[in-house]
Amino acid sequence: MKTMTQRCLLLRTTVVLCALSTSIVLLAGCGSGEADPIPEMPSSHTGPAVEFVGRLLEPGTLPFEAAVVFEPHSKTFLFDHDGGLERPPASLVKMMVELVAMREIDAGRLALTDSVRVSASSSMMGGSQVFLKQGETFTVGQLLQSIAIASANDACVALAEHVAGTPRAFVELMNREAEDLGLEKTTYVNVHGLDDDDEINYTTPYDIAKLASELIRYPEVREWSATAKAPFRNGEFILENTNKLVGRFAGLDGLKTGFTSLAGYCLCATAERDGLRLISVVMGSGSKAERVEATSELLGLAFASYQRVEICKRGEVLDLEVEVPGAKVPTLRPVAARDLTVIVSRPDDRSLETRFEPRSALKAPLQAWEPVGLLQVISRDEVLAEVPVLAGEPVAASGLVAWVRSRF
Repeated sequence: MKTMTQRCLLLRTTVVLCALSTSIVLLAGCGSGEADPIPEMPSSHTGPAVEFVGRLLEPGTLPFEAAVVFEPHSKTFLFDHDGGLERPPASLVKMMVELVAMREIDAGRLALTDSVRVSASSSMMGGSQVFLKQGETFTVGQLLQSIAIASANDACVALAEHVAGTPRAFVELMNREAEDLGLEKTTYVNVHGLDDDDEINYTTPYDIAKLASELIRYPEVREWSATAKAPFRNGEFILENTNKLVGRFAGLDGLKTGFTSLAGYCLCATAERDGLRLISVVMGSGSKAERVEATSELLGLAFASYQRVEICKRGEVLDLEVEVPGAKVPTLRPVAARDLTVIVSRPDDRSLETRFEPRSALKAPLQAWEPVGLLQVISRDEVLAEVPVLAGEPVAASGLVAWVRSRF
């Protein structure tokens, strides 16, 4: 005969087991209803979309006073020889003339089709020119094209007068834009780049490269500066590009040359191959041939040295099976929190691998877009870069686990 204590214990055990069985059945049936909609992926996960993880260039001795090679997406200087040296830029100042004009177009205060009437002062500009005549009318687009291709001083003055009233007022816009871009060692005093004993423009290869990275955002600028020859004044005059690498260096689409006796021969060039965009700046070469030689060597070596590898895109479902302890469904396919592309030195690109590193104490339940770990880019066991990965949908705990948690 069972004692009273034994009967009470048996009754309690039976009640608990029944409740547990009922809860499991109820939890198993909860999925039959309509699920709550998954919220949009948050934009809070930030980080560089492109990361440079390679080795810097070592090109040897080349004919220039200062030079850099810049990768604009990762904002990395791949080569730096006195990149912070302040020097007169000659006609490289016209890159800022172009940028200010394009900013004015963005703001709706200027249009490429606007007509510009040539003044007496602009028609009398010397140096590189397209021989504008007082009273002639050209569009803003035509003047910008002549600046980008033929480095026309007279077109710079005419455009500056049209936009700001006077060249001096336009120079103020140029300096404000330089300050806004963080070009800390750049000062403009004129719109054409000619040196004056009392007033000389100054900048650095660093600042020119940063300026170029903004200017190439405009496809019109890249189209103009990649044009070898173009008709002007209804074909009476032919614009010839001062950048002799145009049409001769694969992928090159700009950007600007310059020369004065103080500045020497300068060239800011940009090219793109297989999705990799590079910018080079050479200042203080001894001749046109030397600036071309130095630019070709720097860009050619850079393109031969690096490979651009896309790792993932934001929101991409990754080819990973992540185990989640205590989950109703034991694995999930996570999504990338942001874009990630790496620029790696060759031949290191052949040894690239990805590895998943789970977050500490990962377990169910999980909310949609909750971090589950990191996707790491590795080469020879060295972590080069990483991107957070998220649960693309809620992950419920198993029925038994959820019931136990609710009770205890």
